[in-house]
Amino acid sequence: MQESKIGYIFIVLASIVIVFAGIKSASEIIVPFLLSLFLAIILAPLYNFFRNKKLSESLSILLVITLFLVIIFLVMSLIGSSAREFSSKIDFYVQQLTAYQLQLLDLSAQYGIELPKEEFVSMVDTKYIMNFARTIFDSLASVFTNGFVIVLTVIFMILEGTHFTQKLHVSDSKKQTVQQVKEIFSKIKEYMVLKAIISLITALVIWVSLFFIGTDYAFLWAFLAFLLNFIPNIGSIIAAVPAVLLTIIQLGSFSAILVAILYTTINVVIGSIIEPKIMGKGLGLSTLVVFLSLLFWGWLLGPIGMLLSVPLTIMAKIILDSNQSTQWIATLLGDGSNLTSKEK
Repeated sequence: MQESKIGYIFIVLASIVIVFAGIKSASEIIVPFLLSLFLAIILAPLYNFFRNKKLSESLSILLVITLFLVIIFLVMSLIGSSAREFSSKIDFYVQQLTAYQLQLLDLSAQYGIELPKEEFVSMVDTKYIMNFARTIFDSLASVFTNGFVIVLTVIFMILEGTHFTQKLHVSDSKKQTVQQVKEIFSKIKEYMVLKAIISLITALVIWVSLFFIGTDYAFLWAFLAFLLNFIPNIGSIIAAVPAVLLTIIQLGSFSAILVAILYTTINVVIGSIIEPKIMGKGLGLSTLVVFLSLLFWGWLLGPIGMLLSVPLTIMAKIILDSNQSTQWIATLLGDGSNLTSKEK
């Protein structure tokens, strides 16, 4: 009995490895599909709004897609030239940052703190840090080269979403699956829409603040903050690094400290106070799970996988939490905020 149980566990683990290997090899297909799925989830409430106004399906979807394409065009036109200019100057920025590192070493030596020069410079790889932002923008650009396919997929997903529950009602006689699927999709949609709104507010605050401070490419860093805000706790910290480093080069240490304080304040106020109240308890992930999901999905699906890591893990958590036999896994993934209520 014990041997058969161990054999079953090994078969399950081997199956998981095979599935992940298949996902990794098919990432070029899966990444646009996942991006389309999340876009469809975010745009679905707008489509429902138009439908509730008694507009036809075709007109509603036309208005949604037109609005979406206009926003994408405006964003891409705003960040396109900035991203290209920033990419062309990366080597110059790296040289400037390396010079600042050497100045820091000289300053520490004056106060009797001797730091190993080569180890210190190699430990803080400024070129890798500055290239990180460019990698994300390049990955997005490569995904959106299949823009027509993504738009078509989003259209079909939104349209299918309206009939999907009806199909389940017909196919499921006990109606338990229908209720469960509705609950899962409702929670996922709520999370994605609220997270998108919070990320947009965060980006707007950063854009306006950096513009007044005088940091170059303010909209670029605001857009990066919008994307990385989908990664709680550490996303805003990662987004702050290139903006702070560029401000050091451009405006000096005092302005860079202001930018660092700005990002820290936003992370504390929005990420730790406002967001938990809006999102509610039970949807949070532990910091360790966030970090591990970032590494795992990044390895599996590349830079876009890093951006989608937390939404994907949140989806997995919601699905696991909906089944009584897997609720314990969802609890382990969580941040523990809803343990008290469960105990009561």
